[in-house]
Amino acid sequence: MKTTLTNRETEILILILEEISTIEIANKLNLSKRTVDTHRSNIMRKTESSNLIGLCKYAINNKILVLENIH
Repeated sequence: MKTTLTNRETEILILILEEISTIEIANKLNLSKRTVDTHRSNIMRKTESSNLIGLCKYAINNKILVLENIH
């Protein structure tokens, strides 16, 4: 069974891929740093990623990140 990300996790994944820091994500989404850390941990677990490269691969393969949109 394929694990999918929640809408919030997808939103945070996109911000991570935009190289926005955890504190900046927390401020932007009106969340605590700890909540963002928990989401980040869940994203890493669900995507079976150990680093940013793994997250990028997951995002590309699942059409969360579209290469034509990268500047």
